Amino acid sequence: MTKIAIVVGSTRPGRIGRPVAEWVHKVAAKRTEAEYEIVDLAEQGLPLYDEQIPAAVGQYAGEHTKRWAGVVAGYDGFLVITPEYNHAPPAALKNAFDFVHAEWANKAVGFVGYGAVGAARAVEQLRLVAAELSVASVAAQVTLLIPGDFPNYPEFAPQEFREAELERVLNQLESWSKALATVRA
Repeated sequence: MTKIAIVVGSTRPGRIGRPVAEWVHKVAAKRTEAEYEIVDLAEQGLPLYDEQIPAAVGQYAGEHTKRWAGVVAGYDGFLVITPEYNHAPPAALKNAFDFVHAEWANKAVGFVGYGAVGAARAVEQLRLVAAELSVASVAAQVTLLIPGDFPNYPEFAPQEFREAELERVLNQLESWSKALATVRA
């Protein structure tokens, strides 16, 4: 069975990414073509990148790095939940991508962004990071807006049409994750 991680990309106290991830998981759990699990970066204990040898070499020294490598290696695809901080993704999320290398390769990634502009700029930057790691980003994405999807901020109440948008992302993510399994083999 294809396994997809729903990655909560913000570690900030008071973040609203966890409720978004739980909504995504609730929708995704109804599907039968893949298993979805929430992976919360706040629970991973990653410091700022501290490996002496570049991740591309694959010689991880830190126990936290080895543990994270095992988490990333255990999935066929990723659905990243990201806010946008100053026109960019959170530092903790970029850091998580940087810690390991080969474990990301030949997998798929989709994005659910949230914020004033739905994290559109943050997602564009993350697509570049994914490409460098040989991760295929799917075209569809969900861009949750503060005024419409968080009407009583920080309370999350997605607009009705958001579930259809999410289904498009999940369809593409499952398809690409399965197809890339043959490349990884």
